[in-house]
Amino acid sequence: MTVHKNTVLVLDCSEPERLAEFYAGLLGAEVQLSKDPDYVEVTNDSGVCLAVHRERDYIPPSWPRPEDSQQAHLRIMVARHDMDEAEREAVGLGARPIDTKDNNGPRDTRTYSDPAGHSFTLAAIPE
Repeated sequence: MTVHKNTVLVLDCSEPERLAEFYAGLLGAEVQLSKDPDYVEVTNDSGVCLAVHRERDYIPPSWPRPEDSQQAHLRIMVARHDMDEAEREAVGLGARPIDTKDNNGPRDTRTYSDPAGHSFTLAAIPE
């Protein structure tokens, strides 16, 4: 029998509350502080969306890096007709565009870095 488990993606950064506020704004969620001042969760009605952890010697990732491969990124699915608005929201909250070509097709993807340097992609939901 398998023990019941929950999973959460945890992003490291130097300022967890600030990064949690970014993702809460982007995902329409709320920031949930914990007893651990170095750990903050972003939650919605379904539960925890992701968490943010303070890393004292944090160095932001660089994307793309020719010397090593990308380890992970967050893919945020958006209705194709909402892609432009989602892009405006992300940039307005502090995201930095990395690759935002607008291909207006079913494979429309736009890549950004969050305020701590993690990459994430807005991707059109296939219809």
